[in-house]
Amino acid sequence: MQLAIELFYLGLLGLASLAIAGVSVVVLANLFKGQR
Repeated sequence: MQLAIELFYLGLLGLASLAIAGVSVVVLANLFKGQR
């Protein structure tokens, strides 16, 4: 049971970092376009 909880939290952590990375890429792309 403990393993399932750890996997669940690892999945959440991965999803959160992916979401943060995606948002940063979009924001950086928008900033880059705005400068040109």
